[in-house]
Amino acid sequence: MKTFKILGLLLTYPEGSILKAHKELLDIIKNEDILPPAALKKIDHFITAQNNKDLLEIQEDYVDLFDRGRAYCLHLFEHIHGESRDRGQAMVDLIETYKTKGVYIDNNELPDYLPLFMEYLSHCSFQEASELLGDAIDVIATIGKKLEKRGSIYADVFSAIEALSSVKPDKTKIAQAIAEAPKDPETLEELDEEWKEAEAFSGDPVADCNSCNAFPNATEALDKQIGGA
Repeated sequence: MKTFKILGLLLTYPEGSILKAHKELLDIIKNEDILPPAALKKIDHFITAQNNKDLLEIQEDYVDLFDRGRAYCLHLFEHIHGESRDRGQAMVDLIETYKTKGVYIDNNELPDYLPLFMEYLSHCSFQEASELLGDAIDVIATIGKKLEKRGSIYADVFSAIEALSSVKPDKTKIAQAIAEAPKDPETLEELDEEWKEAEAFSGDPVADCNSCNAFPNATEALDKQIGGA
């Protein structure tokens, strides 16, 4: 399922080689034919928009979005566990899960990085990948909706990922979470303060990742964040 890996690649730091290969990547997605037409159109739109920009501009936009605050962070456990002790064990469990499909990471990588998770899913059958994606879909969809609200083109990629999930995100809970989210930091002082705050999704530790259920408590964590039952 190369589509999963390619969608993850589109969320990595923009490099010239990846941008030049956008047409080939789009062709692979089209040939694999697992994305619904509407989602495929969004990816086509994303790729076209990126190719019409200067590389430096794309890179600056990426850093501004994903590296300077928590709201759009691509490390999923950041939204579930923050800096709590639970995050460490969840990382270890997820690394072991990756090994079951022959996916090994070096010491400089964190397993909850969304593009890496998407690469792992590319080694699974479509049904298994779709179900695993569903375990994390509320967190992923929330990031995507925040990007959409900001007017970011990266919202198109998140929308396509969402389309591959076996379950639909809870729109009511996500809308409430977004409404209650703090505004984006505008100064360095506000940015520092944001990183001092508690995790966005304070939930139970991820349990039994070795059973290929990497994010079983993501929905429960979202419930707790917005005061749900």
